Amino acid sequence: MVNNASLTQPGTDSVIQSRTAMVTRKTRETDIHMTLSLDGSGKAEIHTGIGFLDHMLEGFAKHGFFDLTVSVNGDLHVDGHHTAEDCGIVLGQAIARALGDKKGICRYGHFLLPMDETLVACAVDLCGRPYLNYNYEFTVPMLGELDTQLIREFFYAVSYSAGMNLHIKVLDGMNAHHIAEAMFKAFARALDMAVQRDDRVEGVPSTKGAL
Repeated sequence: MVNNASLTQPGTDSVIQSRTAMVTRKTRETDIHMTLSLDGSGKAEIHTGIGFLDHMLEGFAKHGFFDLTVSVNGDLHVDGHHTAEDCGIVLGQAIARALGDKKGICRYGHFLLPMDETLVACAVDLCGRPYLNYNYEFTVPMLGELDTQLIREFFYAVSYSAGMNLHIKVLDGMNAHHIAEAMFKAFARALDMAVQRDDRVEGVPSTKGAL
């Protein structure tokens, strides 16, 4: 379900599309309800059942200026895999739906994010072609209740369900918490740049005429 209600700016006749998506996905493994506004202020209400994943998604919303609500009932009695992966799938779907036809967006975004000893680079292309380039293997198995292998699975799911080219590179770092947090924040800032409207763009920013 997508909400693209029109908003009129006070004192003007200009109308802006509200880029908000509401996505529900229910399987035998997870039941997820998510709302995402690309033009928010960083408000988040996250309940995935995995505390560290909640923390990462809260940082994503805050630093990308996205309004995000996530409610998950997952099979955590098995492990966190289905919850983390399916959250990525639904977030990717929400991004794609909120973008709509992608007319007028910048399309590309990038950010170099420092966090103490850690430095992470992220680049995004909202081209409609999914690809993840991710170069890091964590040296610890868990961060709180989150299996660190699932961080790559999350970003893979986001990139493929959003139709997004996503590069995440750890350039430096020792502390696993810092590295994971820098990944999510760098992704947030790069995505925020990519979804911004550019008045110079007519239609979509592609010589093909479609994204």
